[in-house]
Amino acid sequence: MKKLDSRIYLYIAGAGLVLILVLAVTYMLTPVSKADQTQYVYIDEDDTQDSVMAKVGTFSHTVGMTGLSMLVRHSNYKDHIRTGRYAIAPSEGAFTVFRHLKNGRQTSMMLTIPEVRTMDRLAAVLSRKLMLDSATIAKALYSEETCQKLGYDTCTIAAMFVPNTYDIYWNISLDKFLLRMQREHDHFWKGDREQKAAQMQLTPNEICTLASIIDEETANNQEKPMIAGMYLNRLHKPMPLQADPTIKFALKQFELKRIYNKLLDVNSPYNTYRNEGLPPGPIKIASVKGIDAVLNYVHHDYLYMCAKEDFSGTHNFARTYQEHLKNAARYTKALNERGIE
Repeated sequence: MKKLDSRIYLYIAGAGLVLILVLAVTYMLTPVSKADQTQYVYIDEDDTQDSVMAKVGTFSHTVGMTGLSMLVRHSNYKDHIRTGRYAIAPSEGAFTVFRHLKNGRQTSMMLTIPEVRTMDRLAAVLSRKLMLDSATIAKALYSEETCQKLGYDTCTIAAMFVPNTYDIYWNISLDKFLLRMQREHDHFWKGDREQKAAQMQLTPNEICTLASIIDEETANNQEKPMIAGMYLNRLHKPMPLQADPTIKFALKQFELKRIYNKLLDVNSPYNTYRNEGLPPGPIKIASVKGIDAVLNYVHHDYLYMCAKEDFSGTHNFARTYQEHLKNAARYTKALNERGIE
């Protein structure tokens, strides 16, 4: 009888052990996420164990979340929280998710550098994409010391940023981010572009400066090489560029629709009506199309241009000032008829 009782206890213990193993496997392997698509958890420097679990909990299964919580509670995770952007796929169980969080196995992201006009705006956009504060980014970009370390100054730093899309980690430090942008810039220019700039006797910074003006003149990429040729003709004369976008930049009034004569006396190195040559730096982050338009400019003898009166976004070009005045008169008439101030 005692032998039978021992077997019963052994069976019960074995069954209990199997049940525990089944529950453990269930909790560890049940997917954490109840979403149909991959979800992302962003963990920053202020996060705690509880706040991380709260973020995961917004899209989790009860069973999978219970397993993850058990693993987190019975480990030293609270003392080793790693910042980053973590992907949680629909099929990933608690053990896999825990291992990624604990080991810092984050997922990179695609970051597109925007073609913005000011470094303040760039800082604001980047702060919404990365684990970086906009004030910290802006302070660095307006710091002569920081810019000089990268090979620029506060006027030319915009030329370092090439508006492409980059595979990058969300929690990258500011120093590493700036160095990455510097490397990407050098890679972008190395070879054909660098050689063409040298043949034009212009630096990459100067190419970007002219490209930024052309970008603001038109959104028509096909016309940009033509405009580039006109401005280069003026530079070679030499003649002032007389580019309206530089007046908007000098005034920081980008919403202006018309540039009146009274605005042309603004005291600024960016005023290309008063100053010959290129302004001190780009008036925006130049587009790749704009940069390549300058490097592959159209050779012609036009010295003037004016927006077409049909508001197509393209321009009438002229060789003489008298011809330009006729083009300008037609455009002014069209503006007046539409009541554009």
